[in-house]
Amino acid sequence: MVAVLTVGVAAGCGGRPTTHHKPGTGHQEASGSAGRLLDRADESGHRYRQVDADGAPSVDLEVRPDSADGWNVRLDVSDFRFTPDSVGGGALPGRGHAHLYLDDHKIARVYGEWYHLPESAVPKGTHRLTARLYADDHTVWAVDGEPIESTADVTSSGREDGHAGGHGHDGKGASGKASADRTVTISVDGKNVQPPPGRLEFKKGQRVRLTVTSDRADTLHVHGYDKEVTLPAGRAATLTLTLDRTGLFEVETHESGLLLTQLVVR
Repeated sequence: MVAVLTVGVAAGCGGRPTTHHKPGTGHQEASGSAGRLLDRADESGHRYRQVDADGAPSVDLEVRPDSADGWNVRLDVSDFRFTPDSVGGGALPGRGHAHLYLDDHKIARVYGEWYHLPESAVPKGTHRLTARLYADDHTVWAVDGEPIESTADVTSSGREDGHAGGHGHDGKGASGKASADRTVTISVDGKNVQPPPGRLEFKKGQRVRLTVTSDRADTLHVHGYDKEVTLPAGRAATLTLTLDRTGLFEVETHESGLLLTQLVVR
């Protein structure tokens, strides 16, 4: 079912960068000597950070069918360490996180070796899955002007169309009025997020209602749960979901690339 194509490359060396920003206030590019910033940027505007090929990190993407649902995706990295606690900090050599794309549509930000891709997230047919390495300041690690990434094909016999990531309100109706243990209300004005992003603690099995108002049209996405909802400009949108998985899950906007909050489920 899966063909794996690897594109391996890497991170440079240098002193500790000094620029840091709070999550959700926009992706800033760190100062310091970890590689060299290029004019080229990804589809979200994150600039490439060029490093020497010698000793650079690499990633191999493996996709394995899961016996219960979908696929288990492995990011086998070398000379690279996932650093979820440092996201938003400076670009340190060989550190950061990964973005996962399905046919060039971003579906997740990944902070570890494994990621579960549900069958419902992949339309019927064969699609290209890509894992790309990023620094903590959200710049793209690159070698010879090309991003450090790996691709593989994934074939689904599922639904006919649709984007990766579930839409709607966890099966509780389009109004988003389903009962919830906690409601989180967030507003976005430009790159300003209120209240300032942080980590929200939950117990497994609790239900959370996310109500977000953005000054411009965008898409709200909960990574790891593959849930998203359209954000109309100037009007509140609501997404309600049951937190049935443990871990750290980011809530962000797709178009503006803002981190709104992090859900910690124990």
